[in-house]
Amino acid sequence: MLNSIRKFSKTFFAKIILIIMIIPFILWGMGGVFNTGNTNNIAKINNKNISTQDFMDFVNNSYIDSQAIRDNLDNNVLEELLSNLVSKKLLEMEIKDLNLIISENSLAKNIKKNPEFQDENNKFSRTKYEKFLLTQNTSAAEFEMRLKNNELQKKLFYYVGGGIEIPFFITNKIFNEEVSKIDLEYINLDKAYLKKNNITDDDVKKFINENTEKLKEEYIDFSYIKITPQNLIGSSEYNKVFFNKIDEIENEILNGKEIKYIANNYNLKLINKKNYIKNSKSNNIEKKIYEQKEEKIQLFDDGNFYVLYQINKVNKILPQNTNEEFKSKIVKILHEKNKYEYNKKIINQINENKFTQKNFEDLSVKNSIKIENITLNSIEDNDKFTENSVKLIYSLPEKSFALVNNESDNIYLINIIKINSKNILKNSNEFKNFKNKGKMNLRNQIYSSYDDSLNKKYKVKINQKTLERVKNYFK
Repeated sequence: MLNSIRKFSKTFFAKIILIIMIIPFILWGMGGVFNTGNTNNIAKINNKNISTQDFMDFVNNSYIDSQAIRDNLDNNVLEELLSNLVSKKLLEMEIKDLNLIISENSLAKNIKKNPEFQDENNKFSRTKYEKFLLTQNTSAAEFEMRLKNNELQKKLFYYVGGGIEIPFFITNKIFNEEVSKIDLEYINLDKAYLKKNNITDDDVKKFINENTEKLKEEYIDFSYIKITPQNLIGSSEYNKVFFNKIDEIENEILNGKEIKYIANNYNLKLINKKNYIKNSKSNNIEKKIYEQKEEKIQLFDDGNFYVLYQINKVNKILPQNTNEEFKSKIVKILHEKNKYEYNKKIINQINENKFTQKNFEDLSVKNSIKIENITLNSIEDNDKFTENSVKLIYSLPEKSFALVNNESDNIYLINIIKINSKNILKNSNEFKNFKNKGKMNLRNQIYSSYDDSLNKKYKVKINQKTLERVKNYFK
């Protein structure tokens, strides 16, 4: 929010100067301050560079509102856009390498065949075409170039995966995998796991002794200043004077000044913390500082004020056994560890074909767990188990055992009793649908292999520091 106020605190003339002077600084660096190599380029595919200007043009042409980008910087919106641009450039390079072309005549035919550009007699209408271009706010050259690129990409994908035909047995297999009814029995393993209240103090101490170094936590000594217009310039307004002072402080940091110097120089109150670790009682500022502790000194905008902090020392300390939060953490680790080892033992037995119906029944009796039955009506029947669990069940044969889960992450041991399957009829309404699914599956496998070959053929490098500067532009 403060950055937005900051921009609007300038005069109109100052804004023009800001656009001319600051944007090139943010995007491409200035002298040695941001000396990171070729700062004009944000990415590189083999020997082909993607400039920062290419990326900014791509962002502008995406028609995504700048505020939406700003709001989603932490959700990697710019990384996603850059990935899309790299993919686009990579496809262009591959099309060129394969010498795929679309003639002008073919392009003209595609336009003339488009129903949107035809009159009531199904004839191409130049008037409709021109009207379309006007409504889309584009020129004929731009539209035809986009159409050409789309057609070339279609040609590339057909080149890779076109003309696929599959045998009947694959169609029938997919049909059975999706629509067969499966009768199974299952056990909820929750009662078989070690209970948290059965984990003793001796168990906790033993685990700590065996994992002392891994369990040490980072406690930090740090100092910070909360900066507002009131304590910086003696005013309640976020004005030009305030932001000029903030700029001065940023320059002090770049020049290597310590936080004590800045606090004294600007008469600001310094807050010191010793052996601090984030917990449920921490305030939001101190939590954020702890999360950013890799940065030794930093000034950040916290919404309605600025915070300047400096990390003075990082101490790796093993918490005391009497620390209830730490003890609770160890108990949770031991509980999850037991679950993991228990599940792993069953999975290993299943994979080695050593888990039998008797093992299934004995597990039920030993832990007093009721064996329950259910029928899955299709691969989309995920009322009891998760979608991925049901897909796993439908991929297994009869008399198979497996571990699956539900949406609450309860783990179940299942036993497939019977698969009620049937063959699909070639003249049925659903045959074409399942045949197309078979083609799609095979095509996806081909595309996956092709994707692997592209990864070997094209090496993509991202200039992370240039990307960070672009992010700063949107902040």
